[in-house]
Amino acid sequence: QVQLIESGGGLVQAGGSLRLSCAASGRTVGNYAMVWFRQAPGKEREFVAAINWSGDSVNYANSVKGRFTIFRDNAKNTMYLQMDNLKPEDTAVYYCAARMSPRWTVVDALYDYWGKGTQLTVSS
Repeated sequence: QVQLIESGGGLVQAGGSLRLSCAASGRTVGNYAMVWFRQAPGKEREFVAAINWSGDSVNYANSVKGRFTIFRDNAKNTMYLQMDNLKPEDTAVYYCAARMSPRWTVVDALYDYWGKGTQLTVSS
């Protein structure tokens, strides 16, 4: 089994920056794609960004393009989401997920492992 733990959330003012991390532990053998989803209270979970195993293919939701950057360090079994120019509408619980395939997908049901989430709150 693979365990995922998100970290780096917090409170930030609009226009600020924050970096989220997702550390994988357990049986991390093989190639796996990773993704960030987010969910605000009362809203559906939505796709944010995805990255394939090798890190050379990424995908972003239109709402975060140009502001967020996803990357990973496989030697550390860690994925990151660099968030710049944050907006109040970015406020949500951010979840990382892993799929036991080298390719990413935006379909949340196709991911095998999920973290418990980390809260991001953007004021004003």
